[in-house]
Amino acid sequence: RPPAPFENLPTTFKMKLAIATTLIASAAAFAPSKVAQTSSALNAFESELGAQPPLGFFDPLGLLDDADQERFDRLRYVEIKHGRISQLAFLGQITTRAGVYLPGDIDTAGTSFDSIPNGWAAVSAIPQAGLLQIIAFVGALELAVMKDVTGEGEFVGDFRNGALDFGWDTFDEETKLSKRAIELNNGRAAMMGILGLMVHEQLGGSVPIVGEL
Repeated sequence: RPPAPFENLPTTFKMKLAIATTLIASAAAFAPSKVAQTSSALNAFESELGAQPPLGFFDPLGLLDDADQERFDRLRYVEIKHGRISQLAFLGQITTRAGVYLPGDIDTAGTSFDSIPNGWAAVSAIPQAGLLQIIAFVGALELAVMKDVTGEGEFVGDFRNGALDFGWDTFDEETKLSKRAIELNNGRAAMMGILGLMVHEQLGGSVPIVGEL
């Protein structure tokens, strides 16, 4: 039979092609750029938090073309959530690769936390019951905790629910906007960072700070 498209390309090239495609798709919603937009999207959202100097509003796939505020808020909610998850994931990667683990065992069979390998290999090394507990815990957070349960949120992604504050109400509006912008940027960087670590782990080699993959 004739070879399928890309079948004869080297594995490394295929991986790089996949990385490039993923990065383009991941960046589609809010990271700054000079790409031209429709006037309706620009007029509606160019002043939103996240359309930040020096490049401003960015939506090359037109996800916000003719979108209303509800559509924008949904995309912003997804971006914030993925950014927070990615920050935890990246921090977890560099922490365990630095040799810092929870003490004790992960199960009654004596599997210690420090015996679990890093990265993708951890998925197959964690006992099945442990994986099920992780999935159940994440599901509980998603469905009942990490959301605006009380309806008191000041903005998309505000999950304090009248219980957690950490001094937020003592900040002026300018400081609040600054801190929210910092979270957005850190989340965007973390999404690229954890994706880069996952890909480099498959390619092999070492990464500064993280070390050998």
